[in-house]
Amino acid sequence: MTEKNEELEQDVTEEIEEVDQAKIDEILKGAVESDETDKTQEEILQDQLNEMEDKFLRAQAEIANMRNRFQKEREGSAKYRSQDLGKELLPAIDNLERALAIEVEDEQGKSLKKGIEMVMESVLHAMKSAGIEEIPALGETFDPNLHQAVQTMPVEEGQKVDQIVQVLQKGYILQDRVLRPTMVIVAQ
Repeated sequence: MTEKNEELEQDVTEEIEEVDQAKIDEILKGAVESDETDKTQEEILQDQLNEMEDKFLRAQAEIANMRNRFQKEREGSAKYRSQDLGKELLPAIDNLERALAIEVEDEQGKSLKKGIEMVMESVLHAMKSAGIEEIPALGETFDPNLHQAVQTMPVEEGQKVDQIVQVLQKGYILQDRVLRPTMVIVAQ
């Protein structure tokens, strides 16, 4: 994409230079052919020169704007590059959490559970390094931008109104973008 932008910028610059040079040659040719050196001819030439300078400055500004626009697009793409991968991994993380919630008694089961814990830890570490983090929920005040209330319960002693009392499914956020809201039960 960068090479394409640079080629486009170079083509526009070359085209401007060609047009400028052709216009300047035309103006000079007209000035040499004409023996009139009165003020009106000078004014015409000055107006044409000013017009060409204005076009040149506008073209330079457009190139600078294009460069800035492409830079912002690249930065946005880099910032959210792991969004699709994160969304695809969320169901796998949910399944790993369900597997870890199972109580085991025998040694083989404990060994298997330890392996699942190690996989889960690795996946969470990889997601954190990609900028994906779990949305804090339990005990927090309900925020409709981050949480999805699927049920309400009456406020009990020690609870506040709009406090999250139970998390049904964890939510995750990438930078400032919610990948999946946390499904919660809220005290009302």
